[in-house]
Amino acid sequence: MKAITIPEFGDADVLRLDDVAVPEPGPGQVSIDVDYAGANFAEILYRRGIADVPLPFVPGIEVSGRIRALGAGVEGLRVGEPVAALTIVDGGGYAEVAVTSADLVAPLGGLDPAVAAAVPSNSTTAYLVLDRLARLAPGERVLVHAAAGGVGSQLAQVARLLGAGTVVGTVGGPAKVRAVRDLGVEHVVLRDELEGRVAELTGGAGFDVVADMVGGPARRVGVEALAPFGRLIAMGNASGADDVPLSPNELWLTNRTVSGFNLAAFSALHPREAGSALRRAVAAVASGDLRVRVEEMPLGKAAEAHRRIESGTTTGKLVLAVRS
Repeated sequence: MKAITIPEFGDADVLRLDDVAVPEPGPGQVSIDVDYAGANFAEILYRRGIADVPLPFVPGIEVSGRIRALGAGVEGLRVGEPVAALTIVDGGGYAEVAVTSADLVAPLGGLDPAVAAAVPSNSTTAYLVLDRLARLAPGERVLVHAAAGGVGSQLAQVARLLGAGTVVGTVGGPAKVRAVRDLGVEHVVLRDELEGRVAELTGGAGFDVVADMVGGPARRVGVEALAPFGRLIAMGNASGADDVPLSPNELWLTNRTVSGFNLAAFSALHPREAGSALRRAVAAVASGDLRVRVEEMPLGKAAEAHRRIESGTTTGKLVLAVRS
């Protein structure tokens, strides 16, 4: 089968369209004939060698397609059924066939496959972060960094679906403000201007929840913007900045909490809970309650997709068309 591989760590040019063996599902797994694969910053981390993976490696943490085969013991799914799936535990989504745990699969229920490929990672993460980890309560104030991006756009919307009172999104530049407002986010600010506007945006109270996948200075500002008993969820370091030192004594004295969330690690430990959140996300997108903006690119242009994501200029989600 055709697949994009990482033969060596490096920049986007190392990605190669290769012929590789077709994977077969083991017990409790399914194989999927892939129609679309989502393109994510996570795959860039694999490509750079920041995440420890064996080479050559087929990246790809989410797909849509049809069930190809069922492994031993799998029930509730059928061959030929249209599905969305997380392939985040072992990768393999940038390929004509992918294998994953049956627990990490959701029937599409009529959802467009191109849109469905953009749901498993970002939308599932939004529900898990805000509901499971942050325990968002109705009326709370939420700050979402990088709100125009794939996961940020989902966090901002899911916060409203879960009853948040005020949702503020930050963006890296003026060109992205309109895209975030079009999602129903009432307050959109430039990330570099946030520090001076926290009191204005929260009535002096601070944020109850901060979702930060940017890192660097944004993380420090996010911690300082927390209300008493506020929770910051560290979800990545897209800025590539040095780690931000945080003092446990500072958290103790201010009644603040900082937690981390990694979807791959969570899915490996709790596949059924991750799958439940995935099915919840698919249902929300299918009903129109949650909007996902997608742009299609051919699988052979995976390197270009990576370069665009790395540039920080994308809004919404890029998906790779595997079968034309």
